[in-house]
Amino acid sequence: MPESVQYVTNQLGERVGVLLDLETYHQLVNPSLEDDEVLIGLSLGELQALAESALSPNTQVKLNDLLARNANNLLSEEEIATLDNLLIQIDQLNILKTRARYTLSVKGMLKVA
Repeated sequence: MPESVQYVTNQLGERVGVLLDLETYHQLVNPSLEDDEVLIGLSLGELQALAESALSPNTQVKLNDLLARNANNLLSEEEIATLDNLLIQIDQLNILKTRARYTLSVKGMLKVA
């Protein structure tokens, strides 16, 4: 970044300002353009809804049942496959939820408690 930054000095030689080339300015103003984890194209409401999403009650009941029966080795091969697929979907949902929260934090719209 040697030529992308120039300093403005006062009469005493103290740095009082900075001049940036346009590319550097855009990177500083909108870092999310280069951040692959930021979700783009979603409204604030959509990001908040995604960040707070949860499994449907029916899916949660099914998951609880499969997990309980799996702990007792009572699942058929088909049920094991169903449980595995459900756990993969939950992992993907958690990744999306985390990216939505991260996007909100990057945009300064997430209040961390």
